[in-house]
Amino acid sequence: MVGPRAWIGGLFNRSANRRNERFHDYHLTPPQAALRDLWRIAFPNVVLNGMISEQWKDMGWQGPNPSTDFRGCGFISLENLLFLAKNYPRLLFKQGGNRATWEYPFAVAGINVSFMLIKMLDLFSEDEAAFDVLYCVAFEMMDAQWLAMHASYMEFNDDTEK
Repeated sequence: MVGPRAWIGGLFNRSANRRNERFHDYHLTPPQAALRDLWRIAFPNVVLNGMISEQWKDMGWQGPNPSTDFRGCGFISLENLLFLAKNYPRLLFKQGGNRATWEYPFAVAGINVSFMLIKMLDLFSEDEAAFDVLYCVAFEMMDAQWLAMHASYMEFNDDTEK
């Protein structure tokens, strides 16, 4: 379930998805389809221009190609983000309170929560449904702590104590 994935390097088919080419429903791999679904949930009224696009940064990916952010955690982290978006939309849309739209890098934060849980609990082949719920609870706790700290986007990877 978790660990290095051979498909990470080939997550995106560059020939079918050039940077500025409008995104259409080409034959999608499971990771591409999951990313497209995540985009549609997060930005229902915004057309995604391509699987490699500067638009991904708006969701908190580090660059225009989300596949580069999956190092170390693999497809499960994307599955967790998609489950979170579908079942805990309040964390995705950041509704309520005086909040920035993406005060921490949402996508990268989600991958980090997956990685932390897998490593901390030594999970490699456990019940996926239970892990999905545990992931959402952990993400919600991270979100609450972030708000309590009044942290900024730039403090996301800051390891120093407040």
